[in-house]
Amino acid sequence: MKIGEMEFVKVEVDDMSAPEPCRIKHEDTEEHTDWMEKKQQIHELNEAEDEHRTFQAQRAKAKKLHTCSQCGKGFAHKGNLNTHARMHTGEKPYTCHQCGKSFTRSSGLSKHLLCHSGVKPFICDQCGKHFISSSKLKTHQKVHSGERPYECSLCGKSFSRLDSCKQHQKIHDEVRDHVCCECGKSFTTASQLKQHQRIHTGERPYKCSYCDKSFTLSGNLKAHERVHTGEKPYHCTQCGEGFISTKNLRYHLHVHSGERPFNCDHCGKKFKSASNLKCHMNVHSDEKHHLCSLCGKSFSRLNSCKLHQKMHDDVKEYVCCECGKSFTAIGQLRRHKRVHTGEKPYKCSYCDKSFTVSGNLKVHERVHTGEKPYHCTKCGKSFTQSKTVAIHMEKHCFVSE
Repeated sequence: MKIGEMEFVKVEVDDMSAPEPCRIKHEDTEEHTDWMEKKQQIHELNEAEDEHRTFQAQRAKAKKLHTCSQCGKGFAHKGNLNTHARMHTGEKPYTCHQCGKSFTRSSGLSKHLLCHSGVKPFICDQCGKHFISSSKLKTHQKVHSGERPYECSLCGKSFSRLDSCKQHQKIHDEVRDHVCCECGKSFTTASQLKQHQRIHTGERPYKCSYCDKSFTLSGNLKAHERVHTGEKPYHCTQCGEGFISTKNLRYHLHVHSGERPFNCDHCGKKFKSASNLKCHMNVHSDEKHHLCSLCGKSFSRLNSCKLHQKMHDDVKEYVCCECGKSFTAIGQLRRHKRVHTGEKPYKCSYCDKSFTVSGNLKVHERVHTGEKPYHCTKCGKSFTQSKTVAIHMEKHCFVSE
């Protein structure tokens, strides 16, 4: 029995101790094998990915069978190469039959035709302006956000659009490679040259939908049509007055700032724009080229002559909704409406007075500045108003008689 018991114990001890080092060794081997397998798998996966990338690159290269002889760019289809080649040749085979504008792609012509159809499905939430494409709307919305990500590297001026920045850059570089064959004037872009050439041809492709007027520029047509629709998408942040164009809004802002950078050499009168100064200079030259065909009265400005002509024709198309009074010009109606609203948007820079008409503000501010821009040609006496100098001049005529 004792011998049997000892044998049993021995077996038990053997069973308890002998397998332990074997199991540890076996587990280490398994872990090492797993790690080696994973390493092999990663290596194989990387090799497979490299092969796939190489295959895709070769496939893409094989696809681009058509290469541009000018710049070496490759294309999968010959049609794409032909379209690309027009960038080098300047060829524009797709022409608009309404205005003659040409395009390199049929898609460009399709988008352009929307200008003539009047279909503008994309609307700005801020000002209600309509656009023919979502990309144009997106570009426009930068005007409201004030975002100007494109900066000129030479002068630091910033732009909301890349093409505007590039065009501006040409001013510094003095690149004017588009020359008019008629007069030799040069331009930075082909579109500027094309617009200019309409001066020589007399072409006015943009026709008003409401009247017989036509324009050389699409922007001028848009601004004009707002006279008929009453749309004023550009608002002054200081007084809320609306305008049909950004140019008019810019001029209006000078009323609030008081800035008048353009001075008359003859009388010292200041103007907010170069065009206003140019029109004013006709007063000093006594040149009145624009004659009324009905009464012979002459005018220094064409728009003054046209406005006068409406008096003969009895055309008073702008009617006040409050009292029914009619006017020949929309500006007259706008000023008249202030009688009903009590609005006085033109505020004096020196005191608390405000005025309904900008001209009255100008005259009033001369009380503060002492400016007397109107001079008598007989005795040299100065006056604050043109009508005062006219009355004074009559006295000289009366004395001479």
